[in-house]
Amino acid sequence: MLFKFLIAVHVIVCLVLVIVVLLQSSKGGGLAGAFGGGGGQTMFGGQETATFLSKATTYLAVMFMVLSLLLAFLSARQNAPSSRSVVRQAVEQQQNVIPKGQSIDEILGAADSTVADTSATAP
Repeated sequence: MLFKFLIAVHVIVCLVLVIVVLLQSSKGGGLAGAFGGGGGQTMFGGQETATFLSKATTYLAVMFMVLSLLLAFLSARQNAPSSRSVVRQAVEQQQNVIPKGQSIDEILGAADSTVADTSATAP
């Protein structure tokens, strides 16, 4: 629930950040300013008062970075490997595949023990 809410907030922040960046006026140099064609401007632009759009860009960029890191950590924790077999989970999802009179443990029992034995002896 929290993960889905954070994803929704992240998407909204991304969209607003794109809009705010596109609304800002250019400093006149464009890409040429990055390679020395900017004339009298300093490297990161002249000293000017912070407008509403520049402050909004800063706050939205910080929110974007924090939300990106938070979602990455939450995603890694959700997708942690489980101790259950992937084959067992697939068979449990499709119960009609199991022949009558047999259980999942009878079908996959040997395969699970073989995987466990080989992983235990691996260096």
